[in-house]
Amino acid sequence: MLFKNYEQLVKNGQTPILQKKRKDVLDILTYTIESVIPYNSVKRLFVGNKICINDEIFELSNFKNIFVIGFGKASVGMAKAVCNSVSVTKGVIITNDSLAKISHDKIEVIVGGHPIPNRGSIFGAEKIIEVTKQCNKDDLLIVLISGGGSALLCKPRISLNNLQKTTNLLLQSGADINEINTIRKHLSYIKGGQLAMLTKGTIISLIISDIINDPIEFISSGPTSPDSTTFSDAKKILEEYSLLKKVPPEVKKVIEDGINGYIPETPKKSDPVFNKVYNSIVANNKTACKAAQNKALELGYKPKIITTSISGEAKHIVNSLFNMSNTYQKNQNILIAGGETTVKIKGDGKGGRNQELVLGGVERIANTDIVLASFATDGIDGISDAAGAIADGLTLSRANKKGLYPEKFLEENNSYVFFSLLNDLFITGSTGTNVMDIQLIIF
Repeated sequence: MLFKNYEQLVKNGQTPILQKKRKDVLDILTYTIESVIPYNSVKRLFVGNKICINDEIFELSNFKNIFVIGFGKASVGMAKAVCNSVSVTKGVIITNDSLAKISHDKIEVIVGGHPIPNRGSIFGAEKIIEVTKQCNKDDLLIVLISGGGSALLCKPRISLNNLQKTTNLLLQSGADINEINTIRKHLSYIKGGQLAMLTKGTIISLIISDIINDPIEFISSGPTSPDSTTFSDAKKILEEYSLLKKVPPEVKKVIEDGINGYIPETPKKSDPVFNKVYNSIVANNKTACKAAQNKALELGYKPKIITTSISGEAKHIVNSLFNMSNTYQKNQNILIAGGETTVKIKGDGKGGRNQELVLGGVERIANTDIVLASFATDGIDGISDAAGAIADGLTLSRANKKGLYPEKFLEENNSYVFFSLLNDLFITGSTGTNVMDIQLIIF
């Protein structure tokens, strides 16, 4: 069962109607995760000894050796699919799941840090570089990329300590993932297409997207994709979020050296290295939202996907969701949204973007039969052990009886404690995949 506290979450509905809606939310989200299981998303691409990528068929027997590297929350499941489909010469996978294993004597699994990189991230990157360089002209390198790869694959131009400090500042700044990954690319030896330059072989990258609109150059900081951003862009982002004076001096030096031409710019689209690179999205947020829609239909609802590109500050976005719902509510009784919001940290509390989004809607749905949920498909919402939260029309009264007031907890960015005291957190543990977030509103 995906939700470890399934029964408690259902029971928390104070009426039969709310209990049924809560149960349906959990069942829809469970089905959604099943639709983006990494193993299935990759395995379906292999037919016999061939792989089909972007309508192009590759005969795998034409390659002398097949090497596999992977990094991200879904990398282990993706690697298992490859290993069960072709003969692998050697491979290295970096994951954040310390329990993950692959029964293959040629594949090494290394645990790195997420969302803050650690020594495992750097050790794993070194191993991946070794494998990448072993791949020759007649060989194939299959690269498995998924959310979390930016933290898990690290070969930084700065010290680990300074990278950790900078990453933490970026995550708390309110910058979106494209902006954060622009900085990461220019502090790295292998992000932003630089990994692709280390091999002579053909590269096939299979990608599970965790970014709105699937921009390949930003997913896991695009190690096999040409990069459209520059060192100057990186500096502008630091300035925009008032971080230029806060980041370690070593960070500023790297960026200034890049602007002045002392460090090579990341490779661009015109670079011939990308003539041998084939990048393909194998699962994304649209896949998940469509699965949620299908499950809702099966349960008897009239569902509508209103967007798969939600972005912005979590506690305010919930109002946008409800404003959009006014257009559809007459004909649909469950609305589905997807994307990834941000949280601008001002308080000292604990939480995540999904918990904060739901907390922002508690007062809006008070004294109704509406159920609101927001779920991180990777099972990890912010720096917490929750995957998100659920609320209904009676959540506010339940909270007030305990002396809990949403506005105060929002001010302190303390959504985790609010929902923890109500036993309304989604507890799943790592799901092994990541296609951003899913929001459900049942009327």
